[in-house]
Amino acid sequence: MFINTDFLKNDEIQLLLEKAVEGDDEKGWVPAYHFALCDLKGNKMGVCDLRIGHNEKLYYGGNIGYRIEEEYRGHHYAGKACLLLFELARRHDLEYVIITCNPDNYASRKTCEYAGGKLIEIVEVPEGNDMRERGEIEKCVYRFML
Repeated sequence: MFINTDFLKNDEIQLLLEKAVEGDDEKGWVPAYHFALCDLKGNKMGVCDLRIGHNEKLYYGGNIGYRIEEEYRGHHYAGKACLLLFELARRHDLEYVIITCNPDNYASRKTCEYAGGKLIEIVEVPEGNDMRERGEIEKCVYRFML
């Protein structure tokens, strides 16, 4: 199921595979890739992941997650990583991906806009969802057609 990810780089960043995790149907988890987001010298600037598939949990949690270390923020690295991950998603025959963020996370909202996402809705996280249990009440849901 997992494919070689050596192609995930551009003239500025590279995504280095840290681990690939099989899905767990009982928990509603899909297979996922986890990457270090690095500059071309290999310096780690953040992390990102791609979850392969679609289900109700992913509608609220998204197919892609990212975090950029504070000293590297403001350079669109998360958005550039998303653009690379879109190609990996295409190779897994996904027609679209979802990225979600909290409504007050303006940096993440700008990342979604930078990467070409369309805001579908701001939705309430359902009771019983593990994000809700962590205090996350609403999510902006962005769709990216591949």
